Amino acid sequence: MKMSVLASGSTGNSTFIETDKGSVLVDVGLSCKKTDETLNQIGKSLQDINAIFITHEHVDHIKGLKVIAKKYDIPIYANAKTWEAIERKDIIINSAQKFHFNPLEEQDILGMNVQSFNVSHDAIDPQFYTFSQNDKKISLITDTGYVSDTMKGIIKESDVFLFESNHDVDMLRMGRYPWNTKQRILSDVGHVSNEDAAHAMKDVITNNTKRIYLGHLSLDNNIKELARMSVEQILNQYDIDTHSDIMICDTDKAVPTEIYQV
Repeated sequence: MKMSVLASGSTGNSTFIETDKGSVLVDVGLSCKKTDETLNQIGKSLQDINAIFITHEHVDHIKGLKVIAKKYDIPIYANAKTWEAIERKDIIINSAQKFHFNPLEEQDILGMNVQSFNVSHDAIDPQFYTFSQNDKKISLITDTGYVSDTMKGIIKESDVFLFESNHDVDMLRMGRYPWNTKQRILSDVGHVSNEDAAHAMKDVITNNTKRIYLGHLSLDNNIKELARMSVEQILNQYDIDTHSDIMICDTDKAVPTEIYQV
């Protein structure tokens, strides 16, 4: 498998995963045009995409869905409640393109074992995914207020993680957001902080783990250098070497990461 985090943040999220049998996107939170432009930066295009997996109905995860589905005959996977929430946003998808992928389900798609799992977020039924092939595993987990033991059990043993590292708690508390927004972000259905992300990571990192991409960084309450430093500092306290054993990687709201072969 190969992967690239095309975009990650409050303005749009999308991840590209490729096998020898085809390519998929997890979420399409950029416009159709911007998604194709971003794919072009890694030598791909929307014409190369064989499936789309949706995590939940928030706009930063489905912004491009309506136009992409209309222009490209791509199968789209989401759970039943998420489909209902998408349709309430007046995004009507051709029934031939709609596929159900419900929580804690496993399906074989493009030669990968794909498993879904719920996260704790203020959406109707949010879920993320793991992708496994030939003893290699990619796990994506953002948009969750905490990382439960169930989530950890599913994503453990991954070679690569895209892991939420949304905010620095002090920046959030001192920042310009209204108090109710701060409460939402800090709640169990909000987003994981840099520190909480690192403490969860130490429970799922194994000898298989080679890379961790820090995702969904807040534009106002985090910066890449701070997120990386905070995560590395905590992992190093647990004797996890983030210099030679595991690489902590940045993501960006507009610039894709280089394609990485897992």
